[in-house]
Amino acid sequence: MWYILSKTLAEDAAWKFAKENNIDMVTINPSMVIGPLLQPVLNTSAAAILDFVNGAETFPNACIGWVNVKDVANAHIKAYEIASASGRYCLVERLIHYSELVKAIRDLYPTLSLPEKPADDKPYVPTYQVSKEKAKSLGVEFFPLEVSLKETVESLKEKKFTNF
Repeated sequence: MWYILSKTLAEDAAWKFAKENNIDMVTINPSMVIGPLLQPVLNTSAAAILDFVNGAETFPNACIGWVNVKDVANAHIKAYEIASASGRYCLVERLIHYSELVKAIRDLYPTLSLPEKPADDKPYVPTYQVSKEKAKSLGVEFFPLEVSLKETVESLKEKKFTNF
């Protein structure tokens, strides 16, 4: 999990630098960011959705958080504009098991061939929660996961990453 490690170490270094230099720092820490693609290339979060849309046979036995790109942009603006903003803001509209994510996509697009089983035979990884309260204190009102999924899939279609 080198990516996660590098992000953690970079944030730790930034906090240390901010403290040593008396800088008022705020961090916005989004989970998997989905919604309309602004760039012409595929990103990691949208690729996870694309795999299912394009016919993946299994889903990961894992839980992960999801947030809309518009919520992330809004949180950055609010953290900049609100003088009382401080510390870390974790942005997670919903944290769910991939089985629930696949079900949500299936509910939106019932004709898609989506995976029915996890990639392993182990019991499902338990879900947990990430508090939204601090992000809501900035005035962030999260788009529901279903809206974000629909925007993602429609954007993937528009940008011709999928043919369905």
